Amino acid sequence: MSFLSYGKVDHEFDQQLLEARQKTRKRIAIIAVSTLVLIGIIVGAAVGATRGGKSKSNVGDPAALTSISESIKAICNLTLHPDSCYTSLSSSINNDTSRIDPEQIFKLSVEVALSELSKVAENFMEGLEGMNDKAFVAALGNCKDLLGLALDHLNTSMFDGNSTLIDAVDDLRTWLSAAGTYQQTCIDGFQNVTQEIWNVASQHLNNSTQYTSNSLAIITGISNFVTSFKLRRLMSYEDCDHGFPDWASRRSRELKQMFQTPVSKIKADVVVAKDGSGNYMSITAALKAVPEKSKKRFVIYVKKGVYYENVRVEKSMWNVTMIGDGMNATIVSGSLNFIDGTPTFSSATFAVFGKGFFARDMGFQNTAGPAKHQAVALMASADECVFYRCQVDAFQDTLYAHAQRQFFKECVIRGTVDFIFGNAAVILQNCSILPKLPMLGQQNTITAQGKIDPNQNTGIVIQNCTISPFGNLSSVATYLGRPWKPYSTTLYMRSWMDGFIHPAGWLPWNGTTAPDTIFYSEFENYGPGSSMKYRVKWKGLKNITVKQASQFTVKAFLKGDKWISNAGFKYASNL
Repeated sequence: MSFLSYGKVDHEFDQQLLEARQKTRKRIAIIAVSTLVLIGIIVGAAVGATRGGKSKSNVGDPAALTSISESIKAICNLTLHPDSCYTSLSSSINNDTSRIDPEQIFKLSVEVALSELSKVAENFMEGLEGMNDKAFVAALGNCKDLLGLALDHLNTSMFDGNSTLIDAVDDLRTWLSAAGTYQQTCIDGFQNVTQEIWNVASQHLNNSTQYTSNSLAIITGISNFVTSFKLRRLMSYEDCDHGFPDWASRRSRELKQMFQTPVSKIKADVVVAKDGSGNYMSITAALKAVPEKSKKRFVIYVKKGVYYENVRVEKSMWNVTMIGDGMNATIVSGSLNFIDGTPTFSSATFAVFGKGFFARDMGFQNTAGPAKHQAVALMASADECVFYRCQVDAFQDTLYAHAQRQFFKECVIRGTVDFIFGNAAVILQNCSILPKLPMLGQQNTITAQGKIDPNQNTGIVIQNCTISPFGNLSSVATYLGRPWKPYSTTLYMRSWMDGFIHPAGWLPWNGTTAPDTIFYSEFENYGPGSSMKYRVKWKGLKNITVKQASQFTVKAFLKGDKWISNAGFKYASNL
């Protein structure tokens, strides 16, 4: 995150975003009507497809042109940015009625976003020439990485038709949510330069962020209403086997075997040891041996010791498993931090971008200290990541659950200000969450979730965890969290809370209240700090039912049974 002292720097920038988002509430009636029209479009297109007929272009037919226009308007009214959606899609369809079925509309919207972001990435320096301020150069370097990641995810979202659109919807929403998050992180990085520079960067990415949001809204709308009206059969092109491919099953078996095997008997591809008894003496060197985008799991065993390095598991390093000798025995340690000139995004001691990463019995720490402000120990920005029996220790911004889907089991997380933050879909289950002593004058906030779009399938879920103090915190106010962004989504479920939690429970980011658009909830927690009697009276702090809570479980929220179930340890798939 980008705030220097406690909750000050972000106010002006986030207020602009908040005001823009608040306007969307006026659109509820429009969206309700548009939904019905969209259903008609979907049913019509699906029935046509199931009858085996192929649409013909009706260029020049007035009735067809009206139908195209109304169809696009109906779909675009589901988005936060209907004007930019309608303008961009209308000009791209060119009056071709063959492109108005849901799949084609969705693909076209992604094409529009991809084209715009490509232009932005190529010409990002326009209006920023001659800048050589250290903070600017650092933010620009991060943007290069972030926009590259966003482009990758937009490319991945170009649905190829190998399975049905609805079968792929969870992945598509994850990738598009991540693409939006990466662009927002790029913009946020300029907040600590100047207002003028931030304005230029925001303007550069204005269209691409809107187009990405439009694609996300379209796929979310299709998913919601096709599912509601049980049209999955109509949306399928054929009766096909939707099971996992052979390589996925093989990967699951390999993973289960590794996580159940004692460390002494693990057959690692490479061994890292500080004493020279392995293949490599550093984790960074070992990662260079990982094959690019491999579907086969690559196992790195890291022997006990403290490894002073900043590690990046790059986006091309798929399916890496890293196993240590214990969370207090194998430790990766760094000290990069905001005060000394490193942006939050770049400060992580250990950063993961390669999908399918699994870590077991490892420790990650940032020793910069509370006076250095933002200093990340672990950043996870990859899809389908698992951390089992790991320790993550720092002060402000300890664990950056940045983007995509992640699962933490039996981990220890220690920190002070916003020490579990980001915009991933992340569940921490059976973990120990330990706030510790912050700087003088600071208050502890455990979470700061960064959801920027109501259609993103993201949030922080703390399930069956223990929240207790690390040391004597009697002089410090400790809160469950504060809303970093307008749609911040955080749930504590069936967790034990010690009595040091402030009775109000939650802290505003700025001012005295929180946006009505957030989604916070405390479900069936227990312990002396769990009482709801004096909690804040925010509209966004919800009382939820068992059915609603079930939507934030491993099975429903992460679709985790597809990628966690064979990891070799027990976890709760449901409540």
